[in-house]
Amino acid sequence: MIRFPKLLGLLLAVNIISLGGCSDAGFVTPPQQLLGNTLNTPSSEDNPRFNYDGRYLVFASDRRGQRTIYLFDRVANRLVPLPGLNQAKTYQDQPDISADGRYIVYVSEQSGKPDIYIYDRQTLQAKNITENILGEVRRPTISGNGRFIAFESNRFGQWNLEIFDRGGEISPSLPPINSSPSR
Repeated sequence: MIRFPKLLGLLLAVNIISLGGCSDAGFVTPPQQLLGNTLNTPSSEDNPRFNYDGRYLVFASDRRGQRTIYLFDRVANRLVPLPGLNQAKTYQDQPDISADGRYIVYVSEQSGKPDIYIYDRQTLQAKNITENILGEVRRPTISGNGRFIAFESNRFGQWNLEIFDRGGEISPSLPPINSSPSR
């Protein structure tokens, strides 16, 4: 039978050994701050998605007392305003972003049920693309050029993948010529 002090010492030694192999090399994460225009806060931050070149990181957070979408500009090291995207007293989550960062897709309950919205950072407008779907929707993703949006829907009694085509007349969201992803 192992006594408590010996067990505690053994667990402590295992933890110290396992921590010795950790390294922060390569991390560029800004430090957590209580408030402000930053990436991390004491609130839950999750569902991160980068645009094509890694400049923009879209994510969801529980800061300010509700689930909302944020956009972090890695080059400027600050949050980018998204006027018209987040609605008061409404849940917004599961974002994704197009190649140049112009379009953001996400789930919102602003119509009374979860729906997929697309937000255009240029026009500052959000559009509900699933308002006529009976059933639940979740986990949207957008093609790099911003034309296609895929998501999960259970409108046929099981979870299936659906593709929404915004049409060829939209302004494409393309990375700059001769651009390569940032490391």
